[in-house]
Amino acid sequence: MADYKDGTHIIDESRESPRGADYDDVVRGEFAPLHRKLKSRHLQMIAIGGIIGPGLLVGSGNALRLAGPGGILISFSLVGMIVFFVMQSLGELATVIPVSGSFIDYATRCVDGALAFALGWAYWYLWLTVLANEYNAISLVVMYWTDTVPQWAWIIIFWLIFISLSMLGVLAYGEVEFWLSLIKVISISIFFILAIAISTGGIGPQKIGFKYWNDPGAFADSINGVARTFVIAGTLYAGTEMVGITAGESANPRRAVPRAINQVFWRILIFYVGMMFFIGILIPYNDSRLLGKGSKTAASPLTIALSDAKIAPAAHLINALIVISVLSAGNSSLYVASRTITHMARNKMAPKFLGWTDKRGVPWVALLFTNIFACIAFLSQSSSAGTLYNALITLSGVAPFIVWAVIELVHIKFRQALKAQGQSVDDLPFKALWYPYGTYACLAANVFLIFFQGYTCFLNPFSAQDFVINYILLPVFLIFYLVYKFWHKTKFVHPHEADIWTGRREDIGKSPEQEAKEKSLLHRIRNFVIG
Repeated sequence: MADYKDGTHIIDESRESPRGADYDDVVRGEFAPLHRKLKSRHLQMIAIGGIIGPGLLVGSGNALRLAGPGGILISFSLVGMIVFFVMQSLGELATVIPVSGSFIDYATRCVDGALAFALGWAYWYLWLTVLANEYNAISLVVMYWTDTVPQWAWIIIFWLIFISLSMLGVLAYGEVEFWLSLIKVISISIFFILAIAISTGGIGPQKIGFKYWNDPGAFADSINGVARTFVIAGTLYAGTEMVGITAGESANPRRAVPRAINQVFWRILIFYVGMMFFIGILIPYNDSRLLGKGSKTAASPLTIALSDAKIAPAAHLINALIVISVLSAGNSSLYVASRTITHMARNKMAPKFLGWTDKRGVPWVALLFTNIFACIAFLSQSSSAGTLYNALITLSGVAPFIVWAVIELVHIKFRQALKAQGQSVDDLPFKALWYPYGTYACLAANVFLIFFQGYTCFLNPFSAQDFVINYILLPVFLIFYLVYKFWHKTKFVHPHEADIWTGRREDIGKSPEQEAKEKSLLHRIRNFVIG
């Protein structure tokens, strides 16, 4: 059993051993605990730029086409408010109980093991589809420069790159993500500056201002257009909860997690809502180039805006930025999916071998398992299988709203457990802002969006294909829940019985002075024993 120093106090990771794993397996290292090596700067940069991927750079153009500049500001702002409260709830949970299973583990402790089972597999599938889409995206983007190498070969090349980076361990993931995210943040910040100059006429042939808000207008299809972009917004925001997963491998979750959580609001305000605002000013929603085929840059609103401003190397610059974004997003997708399935395996919700790790704490089996299934990206190479590929990718669109709803439910049950077991909320190192109003409102909003996001399929004429894409995950989620519940005869967890102790921070309730005294005493004891 190993302790890891975070510079302030000792983190006991002995409780990270999986419940249900055989002791001999733990001793052999098959279930060695994941290592706590992510530093504060890693978590903060992951929180700021970790999920800025090709979706934001390209998918934002599709959102603009569907809803118009006013419509995307509404949908992305509303979903951004939801994400803010989700992260407040998750921050409270992840800071007090920083385990690698995150909200999946919390669902088992506070609600029902069957809910955790269904949630875990839905979350893994979400990131599997994101990863497969990244392989398809980066192969197309690279082919903008050369088509000498076929697309399927580029997929294989990046498949090997992603798995190799992931096998290096969590510290390598943190370093790679830190620098890639830093490049993305700087690049998008530069685009915002250029967008202001273009809009005011400082760069380009004309002053644009807000003329596209008048012609063709602020809304592409009134409320229907806004509704169609909720899934796009949810998909692009998916990954903000990644901080909860990384808390299980953070060297100092008490300090790093709250800082990363507090960065979420600014990321939402600046990068997501800001991006929607600027592309809505610079490009009319009926621009035919937003429907571009072939290279992903063809449909990127950033490329269109810079090209219209006569910035010659625009396509190459945006192409390079998209490549960096895909590398970062693919790296994160494989990380989150592998940690999710590792936790599931260690808690008997997935095959046991998927929980194996090497001596460095790398879940190599889960990484290979996830990356092998991501080979559904090769389906996009066939015209006949392309429809199946698109269906598999889009089926997970409603998953973020399901995940966020469960996080809010778990937070409510956690607070109830604290009260039932006589624990003071004041001892929590991080408290969710505006609880309980924000939490309950966010839960209601997520439940509403789960059903509302696909209502346009019922409009005349009814679209059976859109109905399946928007709602099929709901009955599948329910089936997973019911099968596991009846098979394992799980029960809803009563607040008095909720496990709010395993993996809990040992220093909660202690003042900084007490921590300093204990640390000093510990050092004196060690020096006495050694000397």
